[in-house]
Amino acid sequence: MRLTLYSTWGCHLCEQAEQLLLQAGLAGAVEIIDIVDDPAAFERYRVHIPVFKVNEQELFWPFDLVQIKQLLAQSAG
Repeated sequence: MRLTLYSTWGCHLCEQAEQLLLQAGLAGAVEIIDIVDDPAAFERYRVHIPVFKVNEQELFWPFDLVQIKQLLAQSAG
């Protein structure tokens, strides 16, 4: 399962999303991509960050711990 958080430096919503992922027990399992460093990600997510992606399924902000767990369960199923 590939876990990705699209984020950028200085984004307080992204920091909140990271804390939720830690609460979900995903510390060290999530690749954090700064959209500034990835032109394709910047084009796709620039006004939507943070975005949590599990494999090909995307969860756009605002999201909560329950939604993260539901997405993980769906992707594992």
